[in-house]
Amino acid sequence: MDRAIAILYLLAERGRDGAGVTEVAAELGVHKSTAFRLIEALENGDLVEQLEERGKYHLGRGIVRLAGATTAQLELTTESRPVCRRLAAELGETVNLAISDTGEVTNILQEYGSSAISGRNWTGQRTPLHATASGKVLLAWADDDTVKQALAGDLVAYTPHTITDVPALEAELKKVRGQGWASTAEELELGLNALAAPVRNAAGEVVAAVGASGPSYRFTVESFPEVATHLLEGGREISGRLGYFSPARR
Repeated sequence: MDRAIAILYLLAERGRDGAGVTEVAAELGVHKSTAFRLIEALENGDLVEQLEERGKYHLGRGIVRLAGATTAQLELTTESRPVCRRLAAELGETVNLAISDTGEVTNILQEYGSSAISGRNWTGQRTPLHATASGKVLLAWADDDTVKQALAGDLVAYTPHTITDVPALEAELKKVRGQGWASTAEELELGLNALAAPVRNAAGEVVAAVGASGPSYRFTVESFPEVATHLLEGGREISGRLGYFSPARR
């Protein structure tokens, strides 16, 4: 693995000139056959390519795709931070930004409100799609295959309030699409309520969810519509920062 990484860095340094198997072997201090096997594995993953027959190797298209994904997530975090910070101040609760991540939700940003100074840190944690407000948002606007995969098998009941019946969850997702936001009332943890709204990229695709959570005795079901107003506006602002403008705003 270390040698493969060293090859990528070597080719990055060489730029247009690239490097042949002999040069790579010399740089790594390994036999040519070893260098060739490493390059072949990287080539199979589109991370390295040979532009001409028997020519030198260069970084491949796969590197561009990986860099693009990383850049997009960094941009998402950067553009969302000031909005999440403002929402946390307005609501006094914890505000998170979450993305879909291989069948679960990963929280990539968190800001604390005045009432949540000692709150739990969700950053980097993975949570279920079906039992979180952010997860419901991401599922509500996901493609059919993603939804089918998420609803396949037994849905875990984290509390007595978790929706585990597939038709009921499908109805819930339809409701989310209709009203534009999602909520959970003690579905992931007893005593914890949450709301979330969608964040769209320049193409109009839902790429994240901005959500707020807090203890159920303070973050009550009755307060959901008012909180949703703040989150919907926050979601629209972040989306605008990412280059998305709804038809109504064009």
